[in-house]
Amino acid sequence: MTAPTRRARLLAVLATLPLLALTACGGVSTSAPEAAGTADGADAPAGTSSEGAAAAGLEVSTSPDQDRVRSTESPEAIDLLPDAFADQDDLVVAVSAGAAPPLGFFADDDKTPIGNETDIAQLVADGLGKDLRLEVKAWADWPLALQSGDVDAVISNVTVTEERKETIDFSSYRNDELGWLTKAGSDVPQIAERKDIAGLRIGVGSGTNQEKILLEWNDQNVEAGLEPIAGGQPEYYEQLSDVLLALKSGRLDVYVGPNASLAYQAKIAPDDFAVVGTLNGGWPDTAQIAVATKKGNDLAPAVTAALQHAFDDGTYQQVLERWGLETEAVAKPETNPPGLPKTE
Repeated sequence: MTAPTRRARLLAVLATLPLLALTACGGVSTSAPEAAGTADGADAPAGTSSEGAAAAGLEVSTSPDQDRVRSTESPEAIDLLPDAFADQDDLVVAVSAGAAPPLGFFADDDKTPIGNETDIAQLVADGLGKDLRLEVKAWADWPLALQSGDVDAVISNVTVTEERKETIDFSSYRNDELGWLTKAGSDVPQIAERKDIAGLRIGVGSGTNQEKILLEWNDQNVEAGLEPIAGGQPEYYEQLSDVLLALKSGRLDVYVGPNASLAYQAKIAPDDFAVVGTLNGGWPDTAQIAVATKKGNDLAPAVTAALQHAFDDGTYQQVLERWGLETEAVAKPETNPPGLPKTE
């Protein structure tokens, strides 16, 4: 399969996924590292989607033979491992692989999970001196898998909330960001604050947090005497393919959704799309994405230390750059940072 063909396949995967994609079940294992390395080489590996993406400085490999960014063992993290985990060879991590790239999706073989979340899992395992074993879980299944001990951790775009902290410990590694996607060369230069959405035709997924934020921004604009969004309400979409078509045809000015997938779309098709702004997904609060471990089993401090090791040696930044998510970097990992408040 040629690089252009692989790029077309990746774009097709992105376009046909529902905006609230589910995940699948399965498993795969990898071996522990001997030394640190990077994912980049002089030549693009098999499965690299370079046409178009290269213009944005992004190389996207969809091959099952992922040349992942690797870290090294962290003595500090290993010293923090509780006895129950100190002697086990593997770190078993639940990930998703049925969602839109770049977070978690299947490689060209349709069975190997790849993406930013699997790469973060690799860094954590490396820091703890463990072999990584990935278990692909549906979103609805990972909480039970974690509580039952079937997996040691979950790395699947999990947002820290105060309600989840009642049963889960967290180690943060990424900001929960929303993005504003337009067609390239759009008349919308940027969306940095609520006044910037006045009068625009805006798309969003129904029942999402971003819909809630968008409606609140629109109400505040109207109260302040600004023009409401076009038609007085958003346009609702279920399929990303429909969003992309609406943007390219000019029927839609901007779409607001999870920044990870939108930024990735803009990176692999920079001549077609652009992200013109971001917003924390917890607005007006701050939301973070974190590794989830079982509450009270004392694994979280070791995971946080392994992440800090990856921050310090630069491999954390390399992973985010590999998947076009540099804007979602956090300053440092934290154990059980403040979460989104409980909803009544």
